[in-house]
Amino acid sequence: MSIFFHEQLYRTPEIMARMRSFPVTVCGAGALGANLTESLARMGFSQLSTIDRDRVEERNLSTQPYYRSDIGAFKAKILANSLYRAIGIKINAKTKELTSENSGDLIDSKTRVIVDTFDNSIARQAVKDYCDRTKIPGLHIGMASDYAEIIWNENYRVPSPSNDDICDYPLARNLVTLTVAIACETLVTFVATGERKNLTVTLADLAIAPY
Repeated sequence: MSIFFHEQLYRTPEIMARMRSFPVTVCGAGALGANLTESLARMGFSQLSTIDRDRVEERNLSTQPYYRSDIGAFKAKILANSLYRAIGIKINAKTKELTSENSGDLIDSKTRVIVDTFDNSIARQAVKDYCDRTKIPGLHIGMASDYAEIIWNENYRVPSPSNDDICDYPLARNLVTLTVAIACETLVTFVATGERKNLTVTLADLAIAPY
């Protein structure tokens, strides 16, 4: 029986075939990026790349799919190893900091969508600029307090021009998992139909609305 038996019953074999052959690069392997990559892999996407320079810390364990034994290791490598053990998928993991200067080297030119889940504006700007330059579709996913947004590159505005990577911020696991679920469905919709949905999410009232 296929690993993706239930997913295929829901999606249809045609959509599953498209997902399987659709290259996606996820920038960031933190709360959003790691959970998103894991969900996409377990849904049937098999051509995934992840880019993240960070190592696992204890404070990551409540919102990210890592274990205490992973503390100190590169997130991207741990994520790739975990998903290979779980379902046999090989993820192209790069443990480098993505910048405007090296984006062309780190992002696979064959990718069909670039997903930005970074937590600072400088890295987000690098992804946006690369998408603008190459015309590769980009999907930006971000959170603040009890709000999240899932916005395609042409509608996205980087929050600020400064390096605002702040480690101490409120974050509810429920908002992470809800945002990831909606982002995954947004990506599947794009793969299946080409439609680009821009959405906002608020946790307090469990509202999902067009951006």
